[in-house]
Parts: sequence; C-alpha cells; structure tokens
Amino acid sequence: MGWDVKERSEEFMGRVCAPLFAAAVVLGLPAYPANAQEWPTRPVKIVVPFAPGGSADTLGRLIGDQLSRKFGQQFVIENRGGAGGVVGSAQVGNAEPDGYTFVISGIASHVIAPAINRNAGFDPLKNFTHIAYLGGPPIVIVVHPSLGVKSLKDLLAKVKGSKDATPYVSPGPGTLGNLVAEYWGRKENIKLEHVPYRGASLAVNDLIAGHVKIGSMTWTTALGQIRGGNLIPLAVSSAKRMPEAPNVPTLKELGYPDLVAVTWFSFSSPAKLPNDMVQKLNHEILIALESPEVLKRLETEGMETEKMSPEEFTKFVESEIGKWGPVAKEFIVPEGGPAR
Repeated sequence: MGWDVKERSEEFMGRVCAPLFAAAVVLGLPAYPANAQEWPTRPVKIVVPFAPGGSADTLGRLIGDQLSRKFGQQFVIENRGGAGGVVGSAQVGNAEPDGYTFVISGIASHVIAPAINRNAGFDPLKNFTHIAYLGGPPIVIVVHPSLGVKSLKDLLAKVKGSKDATPYVSPGPGTLGNLVAEYWGRKENIKLEHVPYRGASLAVNDLIAGHVKIGSMTWTTALGQIRGGNLIPLAVSSAKRMPEAPNVPTLKELGYPDLVAVTWFSFSSPAKLPNDMVQKLNHEILIALESPEVLKRLETEGMETEKMSPEEFTKFVESEIGKWGPVAKEFIVPEGGPAR
C-alpha cells in the first residue's frame, strides 16, 4: 500500500488522539493534565499580589526557596500588586490549573478585598484551590508614648465620651488592622477616624513622629519600634500572648473574644488543580514550615503558623469569609463607593 512506518504511526495518532483532544476541549479539560509524579518539568510561578518587602513577599520567597530545593525546579516570585491584592489574585484565579501558576493568597486578598470590591473579578472559593495555610502576624494596637496611656483600659478611658472622633493609623483601608480597630470602636461605642496610608512604613513614620497617636497594624510592622521604645503596645489579636512580649495582653483576655485575628497568608492555585498535586504540595509545604531556616525567620517576623490539610484550610477560608466579609462591607467604603 506504499505506507512506511512513519505514515502508519501518524495516521494512527491522528485517528486515536484527535478525538481525545476534541473531548478535552468540549469538556473544558486541560489537554495536558498535570501529573504529580512527573511535575514540575519547568519553572513554576508564584504570584505575590503585593509589593516586595511585606509579609506576603517574605513568606512567598521562603516557601519558594524550599520548594525549589525539593523539586529541582525554580519557583519564581512575581510581585503583581494592586487593589489590595485583587490584581495578582485575579490573574491566578483565571489561569489554567496546570501546576505552573500559584498565588500567595490571604485574608486581605481573598477575604476582605472581594467583599468590598465589586470588580474583583474572582470568587475566593470558586476560582481557587486552597492548598496550604502559611501563617502570619497578629494585629497590635499601639500608642505613641506622648499619649500617656499604658493599657487599653487607659486608652478607652481617654477617648470614651469624646465629641470628636479619635484618629488612628493603619497600613491602609481594608487591612486587618483597619478592621480590628473599627470593630473594637463599634464594640465600645467610641468614634474613630481612620487615617489611611498606602503602606505600613508611611503609617509607622507618622505614628512615631507623633502626628497621629494611635495605630492598629501587624505585629511585624510595629515590632522594631516597640523594641526601640518608640511605640507602646496595648493589646494583640493573637490567641495567646506573643513570646517576645509576655506582658502585652491579648484582646481576647481583655474581653473581646471575637478579635482573635491574624493577618494570614497561604498558598493557592487556580481551581481544579489535580488532588494528587494538592496533597503533595500541602505535604511539602508543611515540611518546609518546620525547617530551622523558616522557623527562625517566622519567629523574627512575629508570624504564627498552624498545620492544616487542604480540606481543613478550605473550611478555614470559608469561615474567615463568613466572619470578616460582613465586617468589611460594614466598615470600609472603598474608592468608587460601596461594593454592594
């Protein structure tokens, strides 16, 4: 018939494989599904949806380095900030679940921002596979020494009943520091005025200069100034007291059990990542979080972590959306007006 082996092979591949690829297209399946045993065969991208230098960036690079060593492929960090983490998160949430694009997710980008941003472009549950909880710092309420208060009770007595709103700083609108302060103010029926900043460093600079006397920000952000005596910590939002500041009470101890909160970050992918890969990544990330190098850095940064399976972590994300989403919608009005 004049066919050589190559022609027979090509005809067979065309008759057998073409329908399979067509079916994949019709069903919306990836033509080349990720395989956890073979993966990765090329560099992997981790999108950090915030600027370099923050807690999300720190955690992303720590975990990326550990995974690079484990798998023998580069896990490359791409900082893509904007809109409280929405820009970078939307990019990943709408990508293919091929195992080569991930995001450092978290409470800011996957709980608060979607609640207040009508144009987020993604659903924090439907568009993502949530793989592993990484951790993060709690919120601390701090004051400038010139305010003359030593406890949260003193601060409350000073501002309670004031006709004027009491100004405070946070790293920015929609941050957990912003929410914790507003939640506390509403509980105590005091008037607060949020002085927003586009970043933690600017907020801290004005705070230590005494231009604003009260701050609500991450422990990581404030720790250096607390150690230097430039800021006085009144309360933290962690479940337990911080080891480096055992005299600083928790908000829970002070009668605010709802204010146990951490500015947590996590590791997520586009939705429908194959389960074998999800489990493999979760396993390796939990190992990485226990490495001496990572533990030392987490301690230095004042970050807390916790072991969770992918299933446990997904339920945690759901619970955080239920807890903080309504608070964000109530207290935060983003640029352009309310989300709902």
